[in-house]
Order: sequence, then C-alpha cells, then structure tokens
Amino acid sequence: MSVLSPSSPSDEDLAAVAENAERAVARISDAKADIARIIFGQETVVEQSLVTILAGGHGLLVGVPGLAKTKLVETLGTVLGLDARRIQFTPDLMPSDILGAEVMEQSADGGRSFRFIPGPVFSQLLMADEINRASPRTQSALLQAMQEYHITVAGHPYDLPRPFHVLATQNPLEQEGTYPLPEAQLDRFLMQIDVHYPDLEAERRILLETTGAEQAEARVAMNAEELMDYQQLVRRMPVGESVVEAILKLVRSARPDEGSAAGDVTKLIAWGPGPRASQALMLTVRARALVDGRLAPSIDDVLALAEPVLQHRMALTFAARADGHTVRDVVQRVKETIA
Repeated sequence: MSVLSPSSPSDEDLAAVAENAERAVARISDAKADIARIIFGQETVVEQSLVTILAGGHGLLVGVPGLAKTKLVETLGTVLGLDARRIQFTPDLMPSDILGAEVMEQSADGGRSFRFIPGPVFSQLLMADEINRASPRTQSALLQAMQEYHITVAGHPYDLPRPFHVLATQNPLEQEGTYPLPEAQLDRFLMQIDVHYPDLEAERRILLETTGAEQAEARVAMNAEELMDYQQLVRRMPVGESVVEAILKLVRSARPDEGSAAGDVTKLIAWGPGPRASQALMLTVRARALVDGRLAPSIDDVLALAEPVLQHRMALTFAARADGHTVRDVVQRVKETIA
C-alpha cells in the first residue's frame, strides 16, 4: 500500500515521525488514564474529545443535562495543562462578554485613552456552555475566533493564545428559548460528539466514587507546548492511499446528486458536507490512530469517525424527515458503501 503525505516524506522523515509518535502515545495514554479517574462510562466521548483537540479543532458536545459534559471539559483543561475558562451562555449575553471591551481611562495628568480588557475568549480551552441559548449576534462573536484564531474589537486585531480550542455544549431536548446554531457556525466544529447515558456498571461506579467524603482530582499530564508538538505530529503522520480514497468516497457519497454507489440515499439529502468535512476526517483519523497507539490510520478509523464528523454538516429533505429518516440513519447507509 502506498503512503501519502502532503510533503511526500522520506524514509528518514517517516522514522522520525514513528519515533516521536511512540513517545506521544505514552504521554497520551497517561492523559487518558488520568481522565478516566474522573470521568466514568464515557470512553467514546473522552476519546473523541481528545481526538478533536489533537487534531487542532473545536468540538460540540450534545447531551442531556447531568452527563458530566462540564466536568469533562474542566478535566481536559487540567490534564492537558491548558488555561481553561467557562462561559455560561444566556439570552442576555453580549458579544463583549465573550471578546472583551475597550474602556476609557484617565491618567493622573488628565489625559484620556482607551484600554482593552480581554474577555474569557483569551484562553486556551474555552467552554461555551449551552451555546444555543445565546442570541445569534453573540454566537457569531465566536466565528472569527474559531476560524482565524484572532478577534477584532473597535477595529484592532488581537491574537488569541495558542493552542486555542472551543468545546461547546448543547442540550438536545429543551429547545424553548434557544437559537439553533447556523450552518456556517456548525461547520466550524470539527466534530459533534454525542454524549449518551452511561451503562449500568459505569453508573454504579459513579454512585460509589462521587458521593463519598473524598473524590479523585484531575492531575496535569502534559503542558500546552507538548500538546502543540503532538498536533504537529498528527499532521505529519502518513496516510495510506486506501484511507484517502475511503474519505473521499464517504464525503462525496453524502452529497445530493453525487455518489451513485450510495443508491437512493442521496435523494434524502438536502445539502451535504463540503471539503472541510474531508479535511476534518483526514486530521481526525490520524489523531484517533495516535490516541489508540497506532502510527497510521485505517479505514476503521474513517468508519468510526464518519458520524461525528458528518452529522452536523448535512441536512435531510423535508420529504425524508416526514418519512422518519434521520441524519444518523443516512450516515450509516453511506458508511455501508465503503465498509
């Protein structure tokens, strides 16, 4: 199988990547173990969250209240050694509450000048709690930050700290008084991570270990500089030609009027994922391989990440929704074309 990489690496480069990857795997395994001491029964969610951050992207956590979404983000911030902050989104939240604002100050000699006071967006891991409860104007304040890693206030650009990641949460049940995220903002999220109820044994462990006098506390497993090194390593990992073809076939089959191999499924799709979805899969399959201790991704990684990468980047037709079809069902049928 031929090996593809943007820079066509030499044998020496591949050997260096393998050596660095082996060290990274050990550090990432330690981080996963530390997170598992705090978060029980959400192994897939933890893995996908780590994949999102290692791939250098942002994640949208969707789940009902009480499933440890906030606790997960707090734990990730501590374990990864990131400056983490939290914003509780509410209908009266203003863009300046996120970005910051300029205030006028008067010096001792009577001179006046504006000084910029940074908002909570100036962090390395920003938790946007219940992001769909804020108005579209406030939601859009994050668009530039998530895509360009800087903001503009009063005409002046301000760079954000690096790395910079947004992990937003959303309640899928209660929609009264909420503002659904527009497609342009949804596309900025690398993955939509669905948080489900824990199984019986995990919930039993939660009962026993979180209601006592002492509780486990998160420990630092790495720092921001190490994390950025691993993010660069992810981009250097080789990708097999079969994996590239699987990504292209999967994404193109999820678009209307394309991918005849998907059969009638494309007739159910109103609009499908763009090239950013292909880019997201290319990065996340590499990151997942690294998290699992492998030096190269496989088609299984593509299949495992198809739903979290594609489901928020496509929509069904009215007729399809009326017939009871869901995006998850359609993604599953598209996955069958490359399985």
